[in-house]
Amino acid sequence: MALRATVYKADLHIADNDRSYYASHSLTVARHPSETDERLMVRLLAYALYAQEDESLVFTRGLSETDEPDLWRKDLTGSIEQWIEVGLPDERRILKAFGRADEVIVFAYGRNVDVWWQGIRGKLNRANKLKAYSLSVDGTSALAELAERNMELNVNVQDATAWVTSQQGEANIQLIGLPL
Repeated sequence: MALRATVYKADLHIADNDRSYYASHSLTVARHPSETDERLMVRLLAYALYAQEDESLVFTRGLSETDEPDLWRKDLTGSIEQWIEVGLPDERRILKAFGRADEVIVFAYGRNVDVWWQGIRGKLNRANKLKAYSLSVDGTSALAELAERNMELNVNVQDATAWVTSQQGEANIQLIGLPL
């Protein structure tokens, strides 16, 4: 018998001073059985960092579908404007995204980010579409501790740092741009 996804509900209150974006979003997110709390929360953080008023940024089937990113933004014609990956994706996946999207964004996290980046950096010769960020290990670990089935998260962003608070505690995540 296959395990089913777990549904999480999140109310995000975003104050992004870097983009002058201030809004609230009520989200329902499915967590794949093999997905960790850390990965789920990084997906929510990615949403908060790229959300817009038109709410065209959506979660995809993620781990359940190999041809889709974790999040994407499509225009009215169905063309992919932003392809957002979470974790340490294979360079072939990133190159495939280059052919399908106007912009590719990767939020890399974990202790092996530097090794992963050194291994794929040279293979991304068309990196003009790529924005890659390394998230602080301590920050994403603290972010995972905030995961609840029903959660209210306050996300404040300034100077490439995200402060996320909830009833469970707080997390401070630094967004470090990876050199291309």
